[in-house]
Amino acid sequence: MYSSIPRSEEYQHRLLEFIKQEYGINAAVLAPAKRGFYGETWRLDATNSSYFLKLVYPATHKAVYERSFSIIQHLCDHGIDFISRIVKTKDGDLSARFDGAILGVFDWIDGENIETDATKIPEYQMLAKVYTVPSCGVPILREDFSGKSADKFFEQWNALDNIQIHSVLEKNHVKLEHRAKRLKYFAELCRGDRADFFITHGDAGGNLIVNGDRYFIVDWDTPILAPPERDAWVMCCQDWARDVFYNALCQNGIRHTLRSERLAYYCYHFFFFYLTAYLDGFTQTDTVREIEEYIDGWIEGSIQYADKI
Repeated sequence: MYSSIPRSEEYQHRLLEFIKQEYGINAAVLAPAKRGFYGETWRLDATNSSYFLKLVYPATHKAVYERSFSIIQHLCDHGIDFISRIVKTKDGDLSARFDGAILGVFDWIDGENIETDATKIPEYQMLAKVYTVPSCGVPILREDFSGKSADKFFEQWNALDNIQIHSVLEKNHVKLEHRAKRLKYFAELCRGDRADFFITHGDAGGNLIVNGDRYFIVDWDTPILAPPERDAWVMCCQDWARDVFYNALCQNGIRHTLRSERLAYYCYHFFFFYLTAYLDGFTQTDTVREIEEYIDGWIEGSIQYADKI
């Protein structure tokens, strides 16, 4: 979303100069990168190395992004080598501030962003390995099983002045009300049990980079301490996927069986989470069509699974 904002040559020159001054990287080639939704993303090429730059401007996401750096570094320090490796500033800082944004610089990872049934096996293996990393000593948010994603959606809906989007939502109001009630129900059900919490990604499948026989999970922007169900819910409607996830946990010494009430919670939570993201960017001309397609789109299988619980 934000990575599509046009940037002038003057802006790009200032960014290059800032990178040279703060990071000691002298590079002349700066090109837009494909990755990014909330962030503005670039590929930076120096003589012998390439880097991935991500700048986050929206105030609601800056604090979340800034918190993620210490967690990424924590994982790297514990031997996790299939994630984005942070490039520190000359002063040893994990991130910097540029033009009002939070800037992160990472080693570039070659490859393609791919998500298929076949990639679920390495994805779940990598996530399970992350779960073995202790969270002690790292500042990280903890899952609270709230219904805030639905609350935010209805607040956005009430504030809408876009007739077309309002019409789409009104057409689906029974479905939306039902899913909000289900979210609140499962949130209350899950809130009393805080066992088996690990460092989770939240959107690993959509951020899997494949390079030959190597796999990487990038964009660790929203890691929180949460149950594995936060990473497993997307494919929870598939028996084979739940089995693969369970096997990955066992192979990494984690004795945990996926709980249906937690899977249901995350199905409804993320339904509203992504819906609010669309409404955050509703000024884009294609947002109406995207919202209409999303409500009964790729997430429907997971919602149908949760509706049966």
